[in-house]
Amino acid sequence: MTFFRRPSVRWFLAVVLAVYLLFSPLLAVFEMGWPDVLKLLPLSAAVFGCCVWVLLGRDERRNTWLLAATLTGGFVLNAISDFSGMGFVYFVVFTAPFRTRFWPAVLLVTADIAGTAALSFLVGLRDWEVWGNILGLTYATVVIFLIRHVRTTREHATALAEARAGEAVLAERARLAREVHDILAHSQSAQIVHLEGARLLLEQGGDPAAALDRVNRAVRLARAGLEETRRALDALRGQELPLAERLERLAVEFRSVTGAPCAVSVAGDLGSLEAGARLAVARTAQEALTNVRKHAPGAAVSVALRRAGAWCELEVRDTGGPPGPPASREGGYGLVGMRERAELIGGSLAARPGAEGFEVLLRVPA
Repeated sequence: MTFFRRPSVRWFLAVVLAVYLLFSPLLAVFEMGWPDVLKLLPLSAAVFGCCVWVLLGRDERRNTWLLAATLTGGFVLNAISDFSGMGFVYFVVFTAPFRTRFWPAVLLVTADIAGTAALSFLVGLRDWEVWGNILGLTYATVVIFLIRHVRTTREHATALAEARAGEAVLAERARLAREVHDILAHSQSAQIVHLEGARLLLEQGGDPAAALDRVNRAVRLARAGLEETRRALDALRGQELPLAERLERLAVEFRSVTGAPCAVSVAGDLGSLEAGARLAVARTAQEALTNVRKHAPGAAVSVALRRAGAWCELEVRDTGGPPGPPASREGGYGLVGMRERAELIGGSLAARPGAEGFEVLLRVPA
């Protein structure tokens, strides 16, 4: 289609169309002679002007009336001299489907074929000429409406593709928002805890070494958060770490910050996991460990990743730590975000109090 949008091609087609429209009136010169043809020139020029106006105009309602005038002028010219207005008659067939709405175009083309057939019989054309006109116009109508259908279908497909692209952009924005939440919730919440502890120690005249230790831990968390941000950007670029290594790094970070044990076990072939599933597993493990630090400080944690048939399961369990209301961990924004992430890729997430503490079970398609 881009070939026909070139200026040189469009000018060539415009010249061919002009010659085609003028051919029939000029042909009448040889049949009728100049004196009679001069009488047709004003009408031919007026009808030709309507054709040009249709090509230049975008108003579909006005184009409908201009094409009706063009068709009427073509019929009059054909009545005066056989075939002298056929160029305008065919012009209506070729342009009506593209310059007017669908039903006005159907009415114009139907009137075109029916009027040409009736006029051909009235002026006494031979049978083969009559049927030649009818078949020619009918064939042209079928072809042009097929072209219109193809163009309309392509426009609808383009609009649908643009709509889907817009939805993909919105989905990507939502995913990035979840990424930002996960990273901030994981790193900054722990930093706040340590910095708040250091502030209280200093205000109450506590051990400066303990306060310094808190500050150092907050610094390490800030660096870990920066590293996690870099890993998230690498994942977006397709340069993410293997899933087992990511879980182990989270466990090392958890042990260094809390001093509590955190065991990681990986079983089964997880190489077929899609990027969305891998990201959901990593973020869920990260959020679950963050919740343990916030709601059950000092609790031991076990992180188990396994293949279970067509599913991949991530289970994070803790021993509970100091007593507290388990329900406070079930309705947090972090768990809501994890559940939404799982459901987006056809998985599920269950978070509930366990035998000793709290457990989170994520299932994603494998």
